[in-house]
Amino acid sequence: MSVEAMRTELNGYAWTFGPSVDTDVIIPARYLTANTAEELGKHAMEDLDPNFAKMVRAGDVMVAKANFGCGSSREHAPMALRGAGVSCVIAENFARIFFRNAINIGLPVLECPEAAEKVQPGDELHVDLTTGRIWNATRQEEYQAAAYPPAIMEIISAGGLINSVRNKIAARKAAAELEAAETVEVTA
Repeated sequence: MSVEAMRTELNGYAWTFGPSVDTDVIIPARYLTANTAEELGKHAMEDLDPNFAKMVRAGDVMVAKANFGCGSSREHAPMALRGAGVSCVIAENFARIFFRNAINIGLPVLECPEAAEKVQPGDELHVDLTTGRIWNATRQEEYQAAAYPPAIMEIISAGGLINSVRNKIAARKAAAELEAAETVEVTA
């Protein structure tokens, strides 16, 4: 899966869902043979909302009640949402394994009970991942989620855990090459 670095300020329209949306609903098991986020995204949420994957626009935001992502511990679920174009998921709370899988693939997830309660379908949302601020431009309301700790924000900003590790390896390699070049200059 090709993942570019994540923006930290997101803008999109809300898609709202109730409580306990499980991973089998996010991406039905019959599609788990797909191996790209884009292919999985074509089938995201289809058993709950058959039009979701066709209608969601890149950047849109999912907002749900409690226990989002419960069920099987498959990373296909956040991959499907990202592949469909969802920029982040806001919920009252998340199943822990879904929360971690989402971070690992670079899909921002924010816990905010107030937003989960007040946001309506189609509301225009602006989300600042660095502060956890959620601005509902439609209703002129602000909600506050917890900001990510720096280490998690680094993973999200890189577009996921694998990209974050790759960036660190590349930075260390570049630093070692620079140090080696400086050592050669000094001894020459």
